[in-house]
Amino acid sequence: MATDLLERIRNVLAGRERIPLPPGPVPAAVLVPLFLKDGEYHLLFTKRTAQLNHHGGEISFPGGVCNPEEDLQHAALRETWEEVGIRPEQVEVLGQLDDFYSVHNYLVTPYVGFVSPFLSLKLNMAEIDKVLEVPVRHLLDPKCFRIEDWNWKGRLHPVYFYGFGEDEIWGLTAAILKQFLDLIFSAGNMIHAHQHSDH
Repeated sequence: MATDLLERIRNVLAGRERIPLPPGPVPAAVLVPLFLKDGEYHLLFTKRTAQLNHHGGEISFPGGVCNPEEDLQHAALRETWEEVGIRPEQVEVLGQLDDFYSVHNYLVTPYVGFVSPFLSLKLNMAEIDKVLEVPVRHLLDPKCFRIEDWNWKGRLHPVYFYGFGEDEIWGLTAAILKQFLDLIFSAGNMIHAHQHSDH
């Protein structure tokens, strides 16, 4: 079961032409952490503490700024370890998504990774208020998703929102999430076929 989806993700990401963006903004990287819990695929998000300068109180993927001496994948794995305690050797990197610009002048490269074994987390409480373990099945439900047009620098831009309980995943994180879901599950919700075939 796990192998089927992981192989699909690996093949889809390797078989497409990734769209990089020109350098200029500060390079950063995030991990899109996929894991199995109770036989079901989940994605891990962090809710940042309210007092942080950037993105305080927002929900994001683990990640951060790339140090000068490291590559982007290393930065994504290092930041994930520092923020939530997932060690780099627990992560099987499956591929990259497109680059994204952040309004805070970061150039963000997302990596999709499968976390195994998924052990108890160790949160950096200075940065992370809590984590969200969100079933992929929930994120594929159209009822949790909406789009708003926001005016930024004189132009309307679509802003995506995914609801989960009392929390909302939006902005850059939702844009990354939407690209991942569209790429991997656009050919039908195959996750239902693999995990809920007895329903």
